[in-house]
Amino acid sequence: MRNILLIFLDGVGIGKEDYQHNPFYKYPFKTFTSIFNNIPNENNQVLIKNDKYLFPTDALLGIEGLPQSGTGQTSIFCGVNAQQIIGKHFGPFPYSTLLPIIEEQNIFSALIKENKKVLFANAFPQIFFDYLNEGKRRLSVSSLSCLNSGTPLLTYNDLLNGNALSAEIDNHRWVNRLNYNLPIINPELAAQRLLNLAEQNNFVLFEYFYSDHLGHGRLADNFTDIFNTLDNFLYYILTNYNEKTTVLICSDHGNIEDLSIKTHTTNPCLTIAAGKNSSLAYNQINDISKIKQFIWSELC
Repeated sequence: MRNILLIFLDGVGIGKEDYQHNPFYKYPFKTFTSIFNNIPNENNQVLIKNDKYLFPTDALLGIEGLPQSGTGQTSIFCGVNAQQIIGKHFGPFPYSTLLPIIEEQNIFSALIKENKKVLFANAFPQIFFDYLNEGKRRLSVSSLSCLNSGTPLLTYNDLLNGNALSAEIDNHRWVNRLNYNLPIINPELAAQRLLNLAEQNNFVLFEYFYSDHLGHGRLADNFTDIFNTLDNFLYYILTNYNEKTTVLICSDHGNIEDLSIKTHTTNPCLTIAAGKNSSLAYNQINDISKIKQFIWSELC
């Protein structure tokens, strides 16, 4: 089965070679140093090793200002220049004008129409479903895409049975903040579960937003633990994927790469392509709106 695993990292750009404010320099990050033998920065934005490509993608899309999640994620998951459509960057949730576009053009709906097997690998706690049942719809682009396409949102039982991942990768916040009876797992096990899911579906999305939280100065007390968990997770993914799988790692805007501020940045987004046809992704994706088209062309 031809498959693509898309790992979306909220708020990760390519920043300066700054050992004080860029955590990829300040802390060990073996995903960069061991796999690419280097750390990306504004003067060295492209790193290539074997079938793995690290490269920048534009999040501004011709619009001045700081990129935001609502427009950025619409551009990624719907393959449009959402920023240009509404004439500004907007977030964290999508602008009202973008809602019909998300409903009609999201990647899940597009692939389902072609009889492709799709999965949103994140599990959601009961509090989220309670929010939905109250009729509230202030949601991220990924959640709206699933609701609009009929893609099931996964639950505690899926997470317990190893058929989903928690947003924080290791179940830590589900256990310690939401009081769920779950094992705290290591990031390598979580990564292997995600790779297993990728092999069972044509398209799998995993969304990680704690990188953006860290960039905004939230969760500062647990920064190194969260950062290391992400690093170990990505390293395992990029060293254990199936040769038939294409792994794409992307973001919607910069943030965490510059901890001297607590806002988003105008830096290019970090993008990584690995595995089957990764060189095509490197050659075809130069801004975040091109990601959906690449996925479509590979699977359809």
